[in-house]
Amino acid sequence: MSPARQPDRLDAAALDLLRAIARRGAIARRLESGAERAVLSSIVEATVTLFDAEAASLALFDPALNQLVFVVAAGEQGQGVIGLAIAPDQGIAGYVFTTGQPLALSEVERDARFGRAAAEATGYVPRSVVAVPLIDERGSLGVLEVLDKRSSAAFSLRDIELASVFARQATVAIRASRLERDLAGLLRTTLAGLAEPAGTGPAQAATIDEIVARATSELDGDDEGRLWAIVDRVARLRTADPVELELLAEILEVVARRAERRAAQRRRSGRTRPTG
Repeated sequence: MSPARQPDRLDAAALDLLRAIARRGAIARRLESGAERAVLSSIVEATVTLFDAEAASLALFDPALNQLVFVVAAGEQGQGVIGLAIAPDQGIAGYVFTTGQPLALSEVERDARFGRAAAEATGYVPRSVVAVPLIDERGSLGVLEVLDKRSSAAFSLRDIELASVFARQATVAIRASRLERDLAGLLRTTLAGLAEPAGTGPAQAATIDEIVARATSELDGDDEGRLWAIVDRVARLRTADPVELELLAEILEVVARRAERRAAQRRRSGRTRPTG
């Protein structure tokens, strides 16, 4: 790719190919979101079992909301926390997230960092907690919390180490999933790799950014929004039996063929429409 080549001169076929890649990647992201949640749920369930705890939960930082959101939980007292959103510096979870430091507390109500109101909103106020960050060299993603070991009134340093092992597994799973879902970043890296070695610098980067923007611009349009609604419903069918999946495949094939015919008709109509 020459640095002088502008996005408006990009071959139509090449741009269509990039759009197809972006769309398929977006669909894969939607379909796999349930798989990521299943992995995280397995991690907190294993944590509860290992510690024989009343509950364990995992909160992830949502940049769009600027909040920590509890996305999965396990244990008899854990389910009430799912969906709870707090400021990233609020409570024990916020402290661990912002500092990147693990924390183990007994008699948590005596600690100034404890957010009692948030705990009461979940329907369960813990006596003791261990909280560890989901963190790597790229930064902090969230917090894993374990509440109230049944066999002990407090958590030990060894408990912090064990909880940190589970947090690292969750971090790896999330990073891998997000890397695959970063469509714009993936396209940008690929195009930069295909560019000529001499074609580097701000001008080349701006050209690549504009190409990526054009390739992904339709993903959030009204028509795409309806497509994503269908994809999200398909993602919920992971537990369907083979007969149901076969029926779904046949229905989608009929709809897809009809959509392709209508799209071809629109393209022909556009080519034959008089100009001037």
